[in-house]
Amino acid sequence: MLYGTFVFLARIAQQEDVATLDDSQTPSAPIRWVSEWDNLDGSIERGYAGRSIFFDNGAVRSDLTRVGQYARLLASVGINGCAVNNVNASPRILSAEFLPQLARIAEAFRPWGVRLAVSVDMSSPVVVGGLKTFDPLDSDVADWWRKTVDAIYQKIPDFGGFVVKADSEGRSGPSQYGRTAADAANVIARALRPHGGVLMYRAFVYNHHLDWTDLKADRARAAYDYFHPLDTKFENNVVIQIKYGPIDFQVREPASPLFGAMPNTNQSIELQVTQEYTGQQRHLCFLVPMWKEMLDFDMHVNGATPVKKIVSGETWHRRLGGYNAVVNVGLDENWLGHPLAMANLYGYGRLAWNPDLSSETIAEEWTRLTFGNNPQVVSTISKMLLSSWHIYESYTGPLGIGTLTDILGPHYGPVIESAERNGWGQLHRSDEHGTGMDRTIATGTGYIGQYSPAVQKLYEPLANCPDELLLFMHHVPYTHVLRSGKTVIQHIYDWHYDGAGKAANLVAQWKSLHGQIDEERYSEVLKRQEYQAGHAMVWRDAVVNWFHRVSGIADSQGRVGHNPDRVEAENMQLSGYVSVDVTPWETASGGKAVACNKESCVVSTKFDREAGTYEINVEYFDFNKGASHYELLVNEHSVDSWIADDRLPTDQMNGHTSTRHTTSGVKLGLGDVVKIVGHPDGSEPAPLDYLELRHP
Repeated sequence: MLYGTFVFLARIAQQEDVATLDDSQTPSAPIRWVSEWDNLDGSIERGYAGRSIFFDNGAVRSDLTRVGQYARLLASVGINGCAVNNVNASPRILSAEFLPQLARIAEAFRPWGVRLAVSVDMSSPVVVGGLKTFDPLDSDVADWWRKTVDAIYQKIPDFGGFVVKADSEGRSGPSQYGRTAADAANVIARALRPHGGVLMYRAFVYNHHLDWTDLKADRARAAYDYFHPLDTKFENNVVIQIKYGPIDFQVREPASPLFGAMPNTNQSIELQVTQEYTGQQRHLCFLVPMWKEMLDFDMHVNGATPVKKIVSGETWHRRLGGYNAVVNVGLDENWLGHPLAMANLYGYGRLAWNPDLSSETIAEEWTRLTFGNNPQVVSTISKMLLSSWHIYESYTGPLGIGTLTDILGPHYGPVIESAERNGWGQLHRSDEHGTGMDRTIATGTGYIGQYSPAVQKLYEPLANCPDELLLFMHHVPYTHVLRSGKTVIQHIYDWHYDGAGKAANLVAQWKSLHGQIDEERYSEVLKRQEYQAGHAMVWRDAVVNWFHRVSGIADSQGRVGHNPDRVEAENMQLSGYVSVDVTPWETASGGKAVACNKESCVVSTKFDREAGTYEINVEYFDFNKGASHYELLVNEHSVDSWIADDRLPTDQMNGHTSTRHTTSGVKLGLGDVVKIVGHPDGSEPAPLDYLELRHP
């Protein structure tokens, strides 16, 4: 009745005829969960929309009104479970004194059919229970888990179960006692089984201290190598939660081979609504088309076996299976920060309910339900959503190479070499000769051998491998020719210029809706799309300049390294400002910027071009600490001012903080003096990268 009511209301809102409604639906899978990586102090790991709606200052919030609203939101798209805390879990979540607080969250969820789940740490028997060991084969440990679970169900009879991250990225796990994931999962699952609880065990287990000098070392192999031998070893209420790709929520990955390798084990697919590697809700990136590609991919392990039929349990007649997505809503009014990012949460719920729905259907549904049924609004926003994943991919990570972001930091802006020469295993092996990771059976890491023979035939021969995954599967010279007829290096150049241009076009598309959307949402989305257009250029410049320097091969169109409209800040007349090197070099134009360590500083330049009306773009760095003030003047007359008060990830000059401010309609004549005055704030030295003067 609950889900049917929401469907009925949705159809009314979309102005569908419900007079003769006769429809019966069954969800695709029993597990349709979300995970929130919230910490007990109220912070959220990989959260980009404010603080936790569940926790603050080490306790559950006193006012859970918003939690009830979130449960209603989840129920409206068929979600039936929510793990409320970080997978890097605090053991305290299982303490006796915390249990009554969790019961309050469960009470807020209950009217909407959403079952509470929590993430747990394997060391909890020691940290919380006071035992000397958390060895999963120890009888005292098993007894502790049983008593702890029994106590939970006494307070929360509809408790859903646990999510476990173990032996991964420094988390405690069974390997400390020479035990397996099956040993660890089963001891908890047996405690849950009498109550109908589920144990979701993440397959995200890998060595983050890989020897990067070993060309056979490959993080992509880890999940299969570890879990495939354990098939048949898990209890029937254990579900192995497998990330959609073998690395880590990248903008482009192949479907994990593990989906096709565990016919005797329940499986779920782990997706990510929060945009950790895909723009962090500052960039529009509608992920449903990517998820559709994953769910529809045929593993060829038992006839036609798309991933969606494996995780639903249909392929191997499993009782349990389904979906879990990392969402990370926050206290921001629109839950996920960017007003258009909620399309991803809606789309996730719709796909978990019915993975056969098209991306186009989901985009149009969400737009109608969110912005109304105006045909131009529906058409424009749907097109923006549906194009956004490929746009983001095109100015970040080409040809399956990965996102090329700062994997050692906030996973946001460009840092091309951060994936290299360390043990985290997101290698792309780019050097002066070529690029890409050789994962072939013949000469590489053998990763492709983890797939069925039919899929191996798709990826192993260089001639067969799809271009969009070429650099994930093969190491090739920069002169390798793609199906388009372009070389790899020219494709990298062209794609990044094209992608940045398309990001700018998203602004124009949104502006076409002015007056047809309420001003508050219109202005907020416009601000974010203008930011994305500027940051896409930061990405573009960083990637093409890096590959240009490393490969030594020129751009056939002469764009890379040539910016005729640009005036470098360090080459302008400086008063108080000093030139500084930026690290990494590719994240600032020319590798340098200027910084002010005084009360105020000035950069200026004489205009020496054709008189006319210009758009002035100022590239500066906006730290997450401080709020520097800038003023733009022409011949000592102020034409614009702004404050650098955004919430960007770091407090350094780099690709995370590089930001663009645009002033349009500025009339300039030969000899005019264009000046920027910077006023630092705190540790933020009003830094500047360059000035760009463009005819609109």
